Amino acid sequence: MTQETRAPFVLRGRTVVPGVVEGEALVSHETISGWGGIDPATGTIVERRHELHGVCFTGKILVFPGAKGSSGWSGFFQTTRLLGTAPIGMIFTVTTTKAALGAVVTRVPAVTDLDQDPVTVIRTGDHVRIDAGRGIVEVTPAS
Repeated sequence: MTQETRAPFVLRGRTVVPGVVEGEALVSHETISGWGGIDPATGTIVERRHELHGVCFTGKILVFPGAKGSSGWSGFFQTTRLLGTAPIGMIFTVTTTKAALGAVVTRVPAVTDLDQDPVTVIRTGDHVRIDAGRGIVEVTPAS
């Protein structure tokens, strides 16, 4: 059995919230529900049928397709900021008012509309640097 070696790569996209951050990626292939889908007190995804049920996004760069559910989505993510349980950055595929407003109220660097689908090319555990003001995402694959 051979282990795949992936080279570092760069994605380019559009700024949602400017800023620079780097850290470990947490990738969800499914949209995330804010209201009822996360526990803002712990930064954990609690939606029962979600692929990341029980996983904490605190201190990670959240890579996901987008938001689902009601307009309460942004309020729940704002609460994660207030409680210190928020992700440190967001990268999402589909721009909706819920996802964009969620990034704004969470006050973390965020990008969207990338030149490749981030959910398919970034993996959980990869090291990611977001320079959201420039719309650049640098990815160093986990070894």
